[in-house]
Amino acid sequence: MLSVKDLIVHIDGSAILRRVSLQVGAGELVCLVGRNGAGKSTTFRTIMGARRPVSGTIALEGHNLLHLAPFEIARLGIGFAPEESEVFGDLTVAENILLPTWTRPTARPAAEREALAYRVFPRLERYRERGGQQLSGGERKMVSIARALALDPKLLLLDEPTEGLSPAVVPTIVAGIASIRELGHAVLIAESNLNHVPDFADRLYVIERGEIIFAGPPADVRKDAAVARVVDGAG
Repeated sequence: MLSVKDLIVHIDGSAILRRVSLQVGAGELVCLVGRNGAGKSTTFRTIMGARRPVSGTIALEGHNLLHLAPFEIARLGIGFAPEESEVFGDLTVAENILLPTWTRPTARPAAEREALAYRVFPRLERYRERGGQQLSGGERKMVSIARALALDPKLLLLDEPTEGLSPAVVPTIVAGIASIRELGHAVLIAESNLNHVPDFADRLYVIERGEIIFAGPPADVRKDAAVARVVDGAG
């Protein structure tokens, strides 16, 4: 599915990613965990074509993503919900969710893709006609993820899906992610807090200062004392 190998990214002359490698298989849920500033968002934005690497490779099902524009990468089947939950404020919830069905036609009808998005987050049904500017932080996050799902993606990138949300909203987001996985989509999540990693994650990567320092089952992440110190201090 997704293969990232030896990714090096510099920003303003500083090395931000240092030979980052990770894999996401079909139907897998994989988490990238690290402290704020460790390189998680840069990894995601580089995958989506918003950052250009110095070197390394990025491929989706064997398709080289390097040098493609973000819209071309989205059309290949990667949906992205950024940390900032960038919902279009002048559009309604329904229009935000329908937008990807207009920009990326697939074999799945638009009405079915829209229905799947509301099935994952049923609470949004009552807000269909509400404008994006009228939503709470948790509601914007749901719309952002639902919109990415309406793209009918092979892979979803969710950057900090629970960061900064009320504890009352977090279970709704996690339940939505579980539903997305049950639909068969591969999911790559970035989290700064190990406690926010879903207990149904297949694999975990830990990033520290732009380098992957752990890759393996979530249950093994604290077996190395140095890695344990990083994840326990993240957040």
